[in-house]
Amino acid sequence: MSNEATLAKIRAILAKAEDPGVTPEESEAYFGKAAELMGKYGIERAMLAASDPTTDKVIQRTIVIEGSYASERRLLAGLIAKAVSVEPILSQMRKRGEKRFTYTVELYGFESDIERAEMLYASLSLQASNGLRATRPEWWESTTLATHRKAWLRGFTYTVVQRIKDAEARAKGEAEAVHGTSVALVLADRAAIAKRAADEANPSGVGEYKPRTRRTSAFEEGSAAGRRADIGAKRVGTRAGRSIAA
Repeated sequence: MSNEATLAKIRAILAKAEDPGVTPEESEAYFGKAAELMGKYGIERAMLAASDPTTDKVIQRTIVIEGSYASERRLLAGLIAKAVSVEPILSQMRKRGEKRFTYTVELYGFESDIERAEMLYASLSLQASNGLRATRPEWWESTTLATHRKAWLRGFTYTVVQRIKDAEARAKGEAEAVHGTSVALVLADRAAIAKRAADEANPSGVGEYKPRTRRTSAFEEGSAAGRRADIGAKRVGTRAGRSIAA
């Protein structure tokens, strides 16, 4: 199957998972299928580039995040990037006269990996938006709706990113059974190249953004949604930037 055919298949699966009309169980099933395809696709592109570097070059792209829950969405984008061997640089700025910050996530790495990161972020942003619209604090909880939703989104983020990492690890293990230790060496080299590109672009270094998180009921609810989400482990081609519900 060609690269475009594989990506088209993954996009189609993720589109089903993004549908707010599907059940949590259906979304989880779609996610699992897409994640496995995404992981295998990433390995295939990495091994191909190892033998022919012209097939996958190092690039930089930027995701701009504005609006509601932008800080939490930046965390989602940054951790997704790290999970697929892309190095993120996180920053923020506030335009004159505006109260809210605009956040950016600069992505450094190989084009196929950055495309995967963008695709995952776009899909998971939409899935998170669907979940945020539905979640409310319990009547007995002493919290605001905004605080509850922020905790929900963090729980969603940490859980869904772990699922991406697990899918990547499974794909790596399957590939090593065929190609041996060369797979690990190729992936380690790509990660080092991505890190070097980010360091050269930003010598001062921007630390990974990790807000302190209490495991509230909203966090646990978001975590459960993250376990059900379709992460489309290899869906490439859709640019990021969809909004999260206010």
